[in-house]
Amino acid sequence: MIEVKLTEKAIDPLACINWVMSDNSGGIDVFIGSVRSETNHRKVMRLEFEAYGEMALNKMNGIAKDVFDKWPVNKILIHHRIGILQIGEIPVLIAVAAAHRAAAFDACRYAIDTLKQNVPIWKKEVYEDGEIWVAAHP
Repeated sequence: MIEVKLTEKAIDPLACINWVMSDNSGGIDVFIGSVRSETNHRKVMRLEFEAYGEMALNKMNGIAKDVFDKWPVNKILIHHRIGILQIGEIPVLIAVAAAHRAAAFDACRYAIDTLKQNVPIWKKEVYEDGEIWVAAHP
């Protein structure tokens, strides 16, 4: 099963974990991205996320389908926020459930790394003394 979402609403980690849980899953791996207060010794005030919605959702669904092709997983959830986020808020959450932990770990890492490289979501970091659009690529 797959659940993919772009949303302006806060991401609820417990609801996401509950969605991926199942009786046949022995391992769940979760990646939670959070807005940090400092980048490169500059104080971050907030982040602003924009996306090319339809294409972003298509790419996110493609990542989820790739996960099922590459690993024996039971469920995957990929949620990403758009809009203005404050320090401590969650911009992205990925949860993967599988019978065994290794598949869940590997699939989750693949999903976040691929999302950052291929999905048209852009981040602007707003500092005390200016702002900058940050490349999504690591």
